[in-house]
Amino acid sequence: MASVVSNVGSFLQAVAGSWLMLELTGSATWVGFMVASTTLPLLFLALTAGALADLVDRAKLLLVSQIVMGSAAAAMAVITYTSQITPSVLLTLGLVLGVGMAFNLPAWQAMVPDLVPRGMVASAVALNSVAFNVARAVGPALGGLIVATAGPELAFGLNAISYAGVIVVLAFMRRTLTESEKETTSVANAIALGVRYARFTKPFRRLLLLAALFAMTSAVVQSVLPSRTEDLGGTATAYGLMLGAMGLGALMAAFLREAVVSRLGIHSLPATIGLFGFAGLAVGAAPSVAWSMVALVVAGAAWVWTLTTTNATAQLMAPEWVRGRAMSLYSLAFVGVLPIGSILAGTVADLIGAGPSMMVFSAGSLVLAALAPRLGIPALADVSTPEFTAGPVMGHAITEGGPVMIVNTWDVDTVNLDAFAEIMAEVRLVRLRTGAYRWRLYRNAEDPHRLSEVFLTVSWEQHLAQHRRIDDASAALLREARKLDRAGSPVSRHLVAVDVEAPDGWDQLIASHEQYHRDDGSIPLDT
Repeated sequence: MASVVSNVGSFLQAVAGSWLMLELTGSATWVGFMVASTTLPLLFLALTAGALADLVDRAKLLLVSQIVMGSAAAAMAVITYTSQITPSVLLTLGLVLGVGMAFNLPAWQAMVPDLVPRGMVASAVALNSVAFNVARAVGPALGGLIVATAGPELAFGLNAISYAGVIVVLAFMRRTLTESEKETTSVANAIALGVRYARFTKPFRRLLLLAALFAMTSAVVQSVLPSRTEDLGGTATAYGLMLGAMGLGALMAAFLREAVVSRLGIHSLPATIGLFGFAGLAVGAAPSVAWSMVALVVAGAAWVWTLTTTNATAQLMAPEWVRGRAMSLYSLAFVGVLPIGSILAGTVADLIGAGPSMMVFSAGSLVLAALAPRLGIPALADVSTPEFTAGPVMGHAITEGGPVMIVNTWDVDTVNLDAFAEIMAEVRLVRLRTGAYRWRLYRNAEDPHRLSEVFLTVSWEQHLAQHRRIDDASAALLREARKLDRAGSPVSRHLVAVDVEAPDGWDQLIASHEQYHRDDGSIPLDT
């Protein structure tokens, strides 16, 4: 409920900011910068924001972000009311608001699974979509009315007030939400871990690719719609009605999501992406505004079905320890690529016309729908959230130093070498997505049956964290690898980089590391 109010305020802000910038400069370029100011910081800050969402209390991060956005809107209201506003000040405050939004988005999305049971995550994402589309249905028209009758300062002020509800809810939520223990590492290393997780987790990597390609092909509908409205002889009022039609379709789709997506199953994403493509073709070929509105209702529905499924899939795929970074990468893949698609669509529209441009890019959506099954993205109902039943061992030895080299030496019979190589290809992905930054398999030149798996982490602390990141499926894989060793277990060694001028900490390494391995099975030892 607080989100609905806040989203309405954001649309008031968008209308007032663009209109005021036009009055101050008379320049479409300045207006374009103002429109981009709220999303541009996301391109540069998304990874940092995602890392912070995993390293700090998410509710606290959201509180700070909401306060920053509310303060920027309040400053706009006061400065505009006192007639001190200038284009540069307005744009600067817009960028400040965009910075707050950049840090807000990954934490907001990553916290959804903390608020509802796993089976309700997709429905919760759909409710977020409802909150946004309710605001989109009334916000722009209300914003235009307020700016026309009372001036942009009132719209800015109402937007500042709209953040109050979310701030109150988050303040209460901090006292009731219990999150897992956060890891301690640098932001730079946290970002690198997040990128490696996405790189070495094939389904997630392919989901990001699908989201980016859909952003590229689907951006045309909204970006070229004003020009398409003019081509059909429509006015600004007709443009508003067409946007409203798309919002109406999105609203209806949010409530029908579960029935449609569950019935389509594994074919959900190809079907909804294809439906959006057909709707876009219809808008581009429609002979009148009325027929375009019908097609836009379908486009709005397909848009919400697609984005709800991809967003919920991303949230469910990612384990808790990296979920904020995973959602920042998802936001970057979709929200970051969307403006690029809009610019390309507008350029093509200038060359061949708005209608043909819509048809070309919508045909791209149809091609994407045909290719989607090949990406191997599981149906939403079949997405397996990583489970961790072993839990961390308490009282483990801690030492300073790094990097850390872990060497596991396996003795494998000739008949098992091929199977061992195959399973180690999967083990490599486990190591790299849970914290290792380098991995290789070495063969002993004197004894080809003896192979050493070598991987490195940046610090001893990160190696301990790697134990906590071994989910049940990965532990089962490592147990299968263990069976291929002649002795039933590899010989494991841990090498910590030493400062030769001041060596320290060796005795602590011996204390309890073997017990850690026995309990979580991450690197099997002889029990």
